[in-house]
Amino acid sequence: MPLITPAAAAAAAVTDRAELLRTVEPFAGLPPEVRAEVAGLLEEVRHPREAIIYQQDITKMRGLDIIVSGGYEAFFYDSQQQRRVAETVEPGQCYGGVSLLLNKKRSLRTVQARAGTRVYVLPRADFRALCLGNEAFFQFFTSRFGRLLLDEEYAHFIRPGLPRTSSYLAADQLYSRRLGTVELRPVLACSAGTTTQETARRMAQARSSCYFIREDQGLPPGQEGPIIGYVTDITLRDKVVAGLADPRAPVRAVMDAPVVTVRPDALVHEALLLMFRTKTRYLLVEENGLYLGFISRTKLLTDQAQSPFLFIQSVRQATSDRELRRGWQQVPDLVHQLLEQGVKPELVNQIITTLADTIALKVIEGVINELGPPPAKFVFMVLGSEGRQEQTLLTDQDNAIIYEDRANEQRETVRAYFLQFAEQVSDRLHAIGISFCDGGFMAKNPKWTHSLSHWKRNYSEWMNESNPETVMKFAASFDCRFLFGEEAIMDELRVFLSEELAQPLERFFAFMARNALQHEPPLTFFNNIRTFDAGDGQQVINLKRIMSPIVDLVRVYALKHRVFATNTGARLAALQQAGVFSEKEHQELAHAYYYLMGLRLKKQAQQIISDQTAPDNFLDPKQLTKVEQVTLREIFKVIGDFQTRIKVVFAKTL
Repeated sequence: MPLITPAAAAAAAVTDRAELLRTVEPFAGLPPEVRAEVAGLLEEVRHPREAIIYQQDITKMRGLDIIVSGGYEAFFYDSQQQRRVAETVEPGQCYGGVSLLLNKKRSLRTVQARAGTRVYVLPRADFRALCLGNEAFFQFFTSRFGRLLLDEEYAHFIRPGLPRTSSYLAADQLYSRRLGTVELRPVLACSAGTTTQETARRMAQARSSCYFIREDQGLPPGQEGPIIGYVTDITLRDKVVAGLADPRAPVRAVMDAPVVTVRPDALVHEALLLMFRTKTRYLLVEENGLYLGFISRTKLLTDQAQSPFLFIQSVRQATSDRELRRGWQQVPDLVHQLLEQGVKPELVNQIITTLADTIALKVIEGVINELGPPPAKFVFMVLGSEGRQEQTLLTDQDNAIIYEDRANEQRETVRAYFLQFAEQVSDRLHAIGISFCDGGFMAKNPKWTHSLSHWKRNYSEWMNESNPETVMKFAASFDCRFLFGEEAIMDELRVFLSEELAQPLERFFAFMARNALQHEPPLTFFNNIRTFDAGDGQQVINLKRIMSPIVDLVRVYALKHRVFATNTGARLAALQQAGVFSEKEHQELAHAYYYLMGLRLKKQAQQIISDQTAPDNFLDPKQLTKVEQVTLREIFKVIGDFQTRIKVVFAKTL
């Protein structure tokens, strides 16, 4: 048997490794001579079973690991040292490419060896040289990372460019606290037939500023009825003392209603936003029909001393348009701070919307005080991004008025009042800093202030005589949300709309679907980000235009399945619950949408605060990190896939 020289053995080992590389992505795509050269650079390493090879964000990697046998268990540790987002790296797969390229050579995850683990290591310098010399090889790792970032849990542990301590403080302490962790006050209640004087006496004895009122009519003796209202110190001051109400009359006559309830698993910030939206100072905490206690807005605001909710409260207490304008001017700085702390973009949207709502409500109430009581019941509703609670810092007025139908002789008087009312509201909002809508989608425009019957005719015509212009009007008005007035009017309109949508409307849905196909994701054939010249030589993308297909396609499915949630995220959740979207599709679209929203808000805040320029929706991709650029590419692919789905679903009518 001939002797095998060391040189021959080494050559045979290189050949074996080159054969292995032929089966491993992305090495399989390299030319054979390059694979042979790479095979000669590999270093063999063995790891004992259960050995911790790398620690997340700490251990610097020697190079790219190619698993030959055994395997890796890769995972994140959370704050409780629990393993999260675990993944097995099998023989024939690689680990460490993204860590080397995008995480300063530190392992993104903790890695533990399985039994019999043997790997080939391609040194860092040689791996980088391969990436520089072969674009497809480089894109394999960055594209995989982008796909992983579409997983919300994975993205949570990565947080590109974000200090983790700050993120943990903001997300886990301030914005993840639930009402169940807050000390509730016991519910004190009396029957609606109790005199106002006796109710006040009980409040004084209990040293409580709030007393709840139970229904007592039509109930068997001894049975407690549901809570139907409440009385506060302010109620007694305004209605009894100042209003000269009879203190011997039943408290039912002066109580405030309705009562707003919330579940104990609601987040604290959700409870605060609910209080601001409903203009209530107290929330009943209810679970399975039982009242667990109540919480006051003052208590929650005191607990949230460093939060934006105190700022919202200060805006709510403003007494002049000048104060409201000053408050609105501070919003960009607030948004910037929230995003820097790691607060989710969807919550930042809600905070901006709540502030805009608070200002609009103050203006509406002020105008009514000046003009006198309205001559008919009405609804002031907000549309578009404000209607969806997705406002950015580049926002304008989108609103409309629906008033109840009145007799012929009263129509002109009623309409004249609401047009004057709408003009004053719109002008004052514009002076405060919430600009006029360039497209005229405002109650100030006579086309957007009508009676309920007129609005029903509008909806019917837009659906049955569809064209590109009418579907734009429909899209804006479908994204509507109650702000002030008689909500029952909007409820009646929604019932009408639901009945109309049950009819065959192929042409209407075809035009609505076309909206979602107008703007394709800006990706070139070679998977690069396609930009355009913004006019100053800067190559940019338009974030609003990129996000609009998500809004449009989710709206189409919401209409098709008669989902009347207004927020894009809420629509997605409802559609997933209805089985229209899978959990994976729901997560991909939601993550894509709010990732883009975060980029958009951050850019606009920076323009206003640092550059002192008007905000826009343009973004230069070169200003992003590699991680952010990779994530964008994957998001563009997600949008493109869903646009393809729209084409298939509506193929007969497109």
